[in-house]
Amino acid sequence: GLSGTRPINTRGFDPTKYCLYRGLLHGSARCSVGDFYAQEPEMNGNKFKAWVLLPVLLVGFGGIWKLQHSIDARRTALHQEQDDLVLRSGSMLKMMSLEYAPLVAELYWTRVVQYYGGKQAHHESNIDLLWPLLDVTTTLDPNLIVAYRFGSTFLSEAPPRGAGHADLAIQLIERGIRENPDYWRLYEDLGFIYYFNVKDYKKASEAFLEGSKNPHAMIWMKTFAARIAEQGENRQTSAMLWSEVYSSATDPDIKRNAQTHLALLKAQADCEQLDKIAEEYKRRVGHFPTTMRDLINEGLIQGAAADAEGYVYTFDQNRKAQLNPASPLFKQQPISKKPS
Repeated sequence: GLSGTRPINTRGFDPTKYCLYRGLLHGSARCSVGDFYAQEPEMNGNKFKAWVLLPVLLVGFGGIWKLQHSIDARRTALHQEQDDLVLRSGSMLKMMSLEYAPLVAELYWTRVVQYYGGKQAHHESNIDLLWPLLDVTTTLDPNLIVAYRFGSTFLSEAPPRGAGHADLAIQLIERGIRENPDYWRLYEDLGFIYYFNVKDYKKASEAFLEGSKNPHAMIWMKTFAARIAEQGENRQTSAMLWSEVYSSATDPDIKRNAQTHLALLKAQADCEQLDKIAEEYKRRVGHFPTTMRDLINEGLIQGAAADAEGYVYTFDQNRKAQLNPASPLFKQQPISKKPS
């Protein structure tokens, strides 16, 4: 039995819990705790203000976060490029690196690839740091052949694919030849630069001829030397050279570059042929065609002429055939050769 009345502990009493219990037991949530509910209008007002201010605060904090994120990204990029220039002296860095110089060269080489790839991914044509990075890399490790071949290719290429500095590319390749005289393909690269970028066909021929003297060199080195000495630059020779680069290259960027050049050479030949057909169209109709459909309707071509990417050629304001501005190849043309 009960020995007495249980003392009531009021210290933990919660009127809201009391109302909840009562509602569960009796099917009603009404409560007569007047003092508690007397604060409800004031609390509702505060809650309303809080809900109104919450979206404003969220938007404000979001804007501040995005602004700070943008500032941090710009600061990081700026510091990264500045860091690349901290040690421009390859000889000094080589002395500091001691026997670890080849390992440090590999790190710098990785940075070269990341730097160039990042610039291409963001469609940035300013790649002025490419030369100092390559200079340090090849000073640290004079036998890093890939740095000479990759570096000379994209130093000499015109924007947007390269830096447009054929002089620095020649300087880099000549260093590579001095340090690696038995590697005949560096003469091939030197001949390419003189042929395509400098337009000095005499020196291009001499480079191919000198490289052909290596007992391990391919027979076509001597063939190119003779052909360039006789004819200078022509589309067939250019196509042969780029085909050789495409078939022999192991670096994916160099391979893609050769493939792009082959596609552009084909587009040049196609446009020249289309210009001749457009002249015939004018002779028949009395005016130049405005689209490829005009040539098809007149029976001068069988279907819409397209580039290697599948984009139909167009006519510019001067009624000359050109690459379609929507084609990826249009942006790959050297800036100096793009239609205005």
